[in-house]
Amino acid sequence: MMTKRNEYVPQTVTHPGVTLKEKLDELGMSQKEFAVRTGKPEQTIVKVIDSKSALTPDMAVKFESVLGIPAPFWLNRQQNYDEAVARLKRSELLAKAKDWVSRFPLKKMTDFGWLPEKRSKAEKAEALLSFFSMSSSKAWEDFYLSEKLKVSFRISLAHYGEPYAMSAWLRQGELQAMQLDAPPFDRKAFLAALDSIKKVMAEHPDDYFSQLQRLCLDAGVKVVHTPCLPKAPMHGSTRWLHDNTPLIQLSARYRQNDRYWFTFFHEAGHILLHGKKHISIESAQQESAKDKKEREADAFAVRWIFSEEEEQEVIRHGNLTEQDIIDFARKFGTHPAMIIGRFQHKKILPYSVGRQFMKPVHIEGYCD
Repeated sequence: MMTKRNEYVPQTVTHPGVTLKEKLDELGMSQKEFAVRTGKPEQTIVKVIDSKSALTPDMAVKFESVLGIPAPFWLNRQQNYDEAVARLKRSELLAKAKDWVSRFPLKKMTDFGWLPEKRSKAEKAEALLSFFSMSSSKAWEDFYLSEKLKVSFRISLAHYGEPYAMSAWLRQGELQAMQLDAPPFDRKAFLAALDSIKKVMAEHPDDYFSQLQRLCLDAGVKVVHTPCLPKAPMHGSTRWLHDNTPLIQLSARYRQNDRYWFTFFHEAGHILLHGKKHISIESAQQESAKDKKEREADAFAVRWIFSEEEEQEVIRHGNLTEQDIIDFARKFGTHPAMIIGRFQHKKILPYSVGRQFMKPVHIEGYCD
């Protein structure tokens, strides 16, 4: 069946019917005669000449026989025309996506190098769609917001206050993960790696992240640092990628080691406890309402960084000196900041106490 076209097409790319008419005029051949010679209905030829129907491969071969112009010429003209029409439609779609574009923190994304510098809204829309590997803003909405789409790897942000910034943060983590090579996930190796990672946590050397990333990669787990975006106060996230590789994505929202390492072990807990279909998104919006799996991941992190039994031992000791905290941390194989941070979280200590034990976590970006 022929396809009718009513769209405006740029002057530089014309329908092959225009060339056909010019050739028939040059030969003095009527459309009716040409139809007879090609064995096609006259109305079909008229629609092609009027740019209302596409020229098919069968037509191209027959046109070659009648006019002596190779079939590839006609097919290339049709292909170029179809592409021009498609790009015109896309330009119109991009122009209409300005409201969608304005919802993203474009300046910060550009500053971080996630997006190229663009001037027009249409160019910005194109850059955003390329960033997300989406064909349209509607496709983005279907993927990130629609409750009807049932796909195991999909991250639903429909119930979050700022899904646009959050989706950008999550997507950047996926792009970072693509730059890393990892063997297949090995559960036993990852559990063993956690012992070594705890030692890194306890020492918190300058190259803590490179050590953490290497130990996880060896076990088939990808770990990335992604700077925060405005209105996306993310701690971290865990999900399984298309190739069945688990990804832990971390920020430095609080910029200090006690919360950073708690977040890492929390995300590690999700990998080991909750399977490939679970997607974890840790944000400030969730802190007041945690579901069962989040509480389980919290308990996992507590056991690794500073267990409740160890906590009770410290409390029974009574009044603590700075040296006591250091000694207990060494005994438990943890960092003094983990002890101080726990007591601050439980309001046993004010946040003004123990600040000397907190180590900064340096990563570009911030969270509002």
